[in-house]
Amino acid sequence: MANLTQLKMLEDLSGLLLIDKPAGLSFSTVVKTVKRKFNLVKVGHGGSLDALASGLLILLLNDANRFTGDVMGADRLYSGSMRLGLKTNTHDIHGDVVSRAEAPADFSAKAAEAIGEFKGDVFQTESRWCSVRREGSAGYEIADTGEHKPFLAHVYRFDVSEAIDGSAAFTLSATKGLIVRTLINDFGDAVGCGAALESLRRLKVGRWAVEDAVPFDKLLEAGMGDLSSFVKPFVKEF
Repeated sequence: MANLTQLKMLEDLSGLLLIDKPAGLSFSTVVKTVKRKFNLVKVGHGGSLDALASGLLILLLNDANRFTGDVMGADRLYSGSMRLGLKTNTHDIHGDVVSRAEAPADFSAKAAEAIGEFKGDVFQTESRWCSVRREGSAGYEIADTGEHKPFLAHVYRFDVSEAIDGSAAFTLSATKGLIVRTLINDFGDAVGCGAALESLRRLKVGRWAVEDAVPFDKLLEAGMGDLSSFVKPFVKEF
């Protein structure tokens, strides 16, 4: 039970809370858990993160919410893996299977030919189907999010490794809003076998890195008076 001094401290605490979110947990569950555990009223975020993904999730506490646009608009850096020869309606491995195929023996050559299409300006249309993880659920459900309009994103870097046991690792740097699973689906079409997002980890958002984040399980073990040690001040860049 928090005392009045701790409650006042939490009420006045402003800044960025960098969390290393585990895969399998929705970002909305993380936000609700942090608000409830630390008795916080005003908690925003600097960009959502799919339940499938792990890595950096930035929460903005109290007065720091005025900087939401600065964090939300920052570029992103990811690492992940794709399952080759698999197409699903959600563009990740948890969706309904649309088709299966063998990964080409010359995957590296085909990838090298196709990858240029996925650098620079990229038009995307997100799938209307999305894999979601309900709070308390043991698995993923498929949700219909409706039709989406095409939009433009920019990819600075997209590197794909050789295929190993039907999977290929990748590193990706892009502007906000890029739908990684859609990019992987489209890349799979370009190499001729299809691909679905298998794993994803967000490494950076702008100048903030996951190495500086507190693991979510460690945050759950923290006391009310410990939160301030994890919160970082926002320093605006000019």
